[in-house]
Amino acid sequence: QHWGGAASARSRYRLTGATASPSVPQTGEAVRELLQRLRELQSERVETYRLFEEGHRAYLSSAPHYDFPRYRQLVHEVTVAFSGISREVLAIAGRLRDQLGRPELAQHLARLQEREQEKLQLVGAGLGGGCPWGCFGGSQLIKTIEAISEILQDLKYDSEEVE
Repeated sequence: QHWGGAASARSRYRLTGATASPSVPQTGEAVRELLQRLRELQSERVETYRLFEEGHRAYLSSAPHYDFPRYRQLVHEVTVAFSGISREVLAIAGRLRDQLGRPELAQHLARLQEREQEKLQLVGAGLGGGCPWGCFGGSQLIKTIEAISEILQDLKYDSEEVE
């Protein structure tokens, strides 16, 4: 059984990129750097969900002798990873708003965080109810994922001049 994937997600997570290096002289370059880090963080979210799904399936397949302590550790590690990603996205939003004069991009990130939180709650509620991966959330989860995609498209459109 493979369970420990979230530990590798947590170890890959790093609190870097939330600020551009002081040697970056141009605002456009700093914005570009932050948006690149945001793309990396979104990829880390996708990978964390994949590892969570993998661990959940392994847990369910271990019936009737479930290893709940191990699963609880996986959930903890996934939670830590998501929390760290969220903190860094919010730091990027703050920098875009307060230091780089891009409040419209910061607003997209705030909306993104709200929808990502909603998605995580839908997934968590389904799994907490003993639902196999993929059966939870229904149309609300689909709508949330579509909203996340739209926000990312809006962000891309509004940041094209720096890309």
